[in-house]
Amino acid sequence: MAFERITVDPEVMGGAPCVRQSRVPVATILAMMADGMSVTDILTDLPFLDEEDMTQVLHFAADAVRDRTARAA
Repeated sequence: MAFERITVDPEVMGGAPCVRQSRVPVATILAMMADGMSVTDILTDLPFLDEEDMTQVLHFAADAVRDRTARAA
C-alpha cells in the first residue's frame, strides 16, 4: 500500500514517520489512540488533520507490525 499521507524526512522530527505536511509523528497519533482518544477527539485537537490521515496512520502501523512479524518468523 502506498502511503501518500505519511512522510519520512530526515530534516523533520529526526526522520520519524509523520502525517503529511505536519510535524506530527505517527507514533504520537497511535499513543493518543492508545490513551483512549477517539478519532473525533484527535481531529478536534489537531484540526489540520482529517479522517483519511487517521486511516493511513493505522494502515501504516499495521504494515510496520506485519513486516516486523514476517522478518521475525
